[in-house]
Amino acid sequence: MESRYAVVHYAEIGLKGHNRGFFERTLARRIQERLQDVGPASVERLPGRLLVRLPRPIPETAWVERLRTVFGIAYFAPTIPAPKDLATLTEIVLRHLPSEPVPSFRIRASRADKSFPFTSQEIERHIGAAVQRQTGWRVNLSEPAWEAYIEIAYNTALVSFARHRGPGGLPVGVSGRVGLLLSGGIDSPVAGYFMLKRGCEVIPIHFHSGPFGDWAASEAKATAIVRRLRPYGMAPWLHIVPIGEPQRAIVLAAPAPYRLILYRRLMVRVAEELTRREGGLALVTGDSLGQVASQTLESLAAIEDAATMPILRPLIGMDKVEIIERARAIGTYDLSIMPGEECCQFLMPPKVVTRPSVEAVREIEARVEIEALVRQALDQAMRVPVGEAASVLLPDAHGSEHPRGA
Repeated sequence: MESRYAVVHYAEIGLKGHNRGFFERTLARRIQERLQDVGPASVERLPGRLLVRLPRPIPETAWVERLRTVFGIAYFAPTIPAPKDLATLTEIVLRHLPSEPVPSFRIRASRADKSFPFTSQEIERHIGAAVQRQTGWRVNLSEPAWEAYIEIAYNTALVSFARHRGPGGLPVGVSGRVGLLLSGGIDSPVAGYFMLKRGCEVIPIHFHSGPFGDWAASEAKATAIVRRLRPYGMAPWLHIVPIGEPQRAIVLAAPAPYRLILYRRLMVRVAEELTRREGGLALVTGDSLGQVASQTLESLAAIEDAATMPILRPLIGMDKVEIIERARAIGTYDLSIMPGEECCQFLMPPKVVTRPSVEAVREIEARVEIEALVRQALDQAMRVPVGEAASVLLPDAHGSEHPRGA
């Protein structure tokens, strides 16, 4: 089916009170941004839903591809606006019956405008009887093979023939801005996804071991991950911070088991300043409790001690299998497992302390000129634009480079 209209339903936004209009307007803006490559969209706010209109019809697959990545949408459907007239609605349904017979069907109606002279059940029975007379198909109210949806809004009626689930959550932009410590691993991209789902603008910040190690592959992989998350609303730029020199300074001054904790405290301080410059209010990490040595409660407390902003950890209660499943679903998993050294792998000590005390960490960090290292990292940080459709060169499993769409 081709259509220039789609009806969009939200769920969580419907629970809002006097500020619901703000959420609806933000959702409308995000929909327009997501559809801009197929034409300028207008969005009309109807009670409990939005009506999206494009200047020309597009295939249903194009609607699905774009709107399924817009947070705030519960479900949506390409639709046909129609007069609020039962005979006209019946004629539209009959005109759009499947070309091949189906084993069963169902008509579903809802009536926001209670002044319409027919109830939802009466609409369903009337149109369903017309379909049966014309086709002989069987009605199945629980698991139909084909459905038609009739919505009686206040100023129009809407006829749809397929509903598609959206990602849910809140539209990006209603919950403030956060900085994401984006490694090249599996977890942090998923953490960024979940913060986008909660309505945050997410600013990705990637640390690599430059000028040492395989920093170029690490940077390319992080860029590809950001591009993959752009349709969900990730910021169109990436902060890249080389910290190889500060890491080397920490190695010279700190006992080996504490170095990883000090690396991460350094990154928290740098990420805070970059986030603050972007107007952000919190940091986000991909920590999952107990997954690795640096993610015990004691280690997390020692790292967070360096922060002045809240550190949000949306994956804290998820296990690795759950995180991988989500990474596969959003398309970041294959990118995350590509070769590319993470900054904390550079100068990784053979043994990492798992139960550090905050006091011990502070005492060891005092041997390091931490403020000077933070300034050094910030001086080398770059804010790099990230496109949505470009490809990057990533090494494959055999070490050769090839373009990888993001």
